[in-house]
Amino acid sequence: MDSNLLKIFISVANNKSISLGANELGFAQSNVTSRIKQLEKSLDCTLFHRVPKGVILTNEGERLYKHAVEIVKKVEVAISDIQNQQHQKKLIVGSTDCNAAVRISSFLMKLHEDFPKMQMELLTGTTRDMIQLILNYKVDIAFVSGEPKNDELIVLKKYEEEIAILEPKEENTPNVILSFKEGCAYDEFLKNYYQKKGENIEKSLSFGSLETILACVKSGMGKTLLPTNLVEKLGFINDVKITKLDKKTAYIPTCLVCRKDYVPKIASYLQELDL
Repeated sequence: MDSNLLKIFISVANNKSISLGANELGFAQSNVTSRIKQLEKSLDCTLFHRVPKGVILTNEGERLYKHAVEIVKKVEVAISDIQNQQHQKKLIVGSTDCNAAVRISSFLMKLHEDFPKMQMELLTGTTRDMIQLILNYKVDIAFVSGEPKNDELIVLKKYEEEIAILEPKEENTPNVILSFKEGCAYDEFLKNYYQKKGENIEKSLSFGSLETILACVKSGMGKTLLPTNLVEKLGFINDVKITKLDKKTAYIPTCLVCRKDYVPKIASYLQELDL
C-alpha cells in the first residue's frame, strides 16, 4: 500500500474536510478527492461519510486510521534513519597498518574537529584485507597501498610515499624477506622485485608488528620494504641501511578508496583534505 495515500487519508480524517486536508498538504482538492477514491477502491470499502460540513470516518475508516498513523510513522522513521546515514552520521574507516602508524591519527582528529557529531570506527589490516572489507560494504572508505585495480573501486585521494629497501647496516645481508602478514602490498612487491632481478630468496618470514620487522632488520635477520616516513616515525631511520627506490621502480602511493556505488557524502571534503 502506498504510504502517500495513507498520508492524504490521515490529513483528511484529522481535518474532517477534503478541502482543508488539500490545503494542509498543498494539493488541489480534486487531486485529494481522486486519491481518496483510489484508496477506497483498493480496499473495497467506503472510508468517509460525506456530510454538509465535510467528512467523517466510517467504521472501516476508523479501523484503518490507527493502522495508517502507525504505518506512516514507521515509514518516516525509516526514511529519517537512511537520510541520517546518508548525511554521514557514522564513518567506518579501514586502513593498512603502515598508514595507520603514520597518518591515521591526524586524519581522524581532523574529521573529529570538522564533524564533531559524526561517529567513527577504525579497522586495520593488510591491503588485501582492506580491499575485501570495502568490496563487502564493511567499511565506507579505506587506505590501501598502491592503486587498486578493481573496477568497483575509485580513488578519492593519493598520498605519495617514498619507498625504500631496508637492510642491516652490516655487509653480507641474508636474502631473507621480513614481511608484515600475508596480503601486504610491500611484501608482494619486494618478492617480485627480487624475482625479476633473478635473485634467489632464501625464505620469507611474516610478523604481526612493524616495530618487530624493523628491529629484526636492525639485528641482521633480513630485509624488508617500507615507506621511509614509517621508518622515521618508528625511530629506526638511523639504525638500518636505506636504499630508496625511484617512482619508476616502485610507485606505491597510499590511496584512499571507496566503492563506486557507495561514495561517502563527505567525498569532496576527503578529496581536499591535506594531512
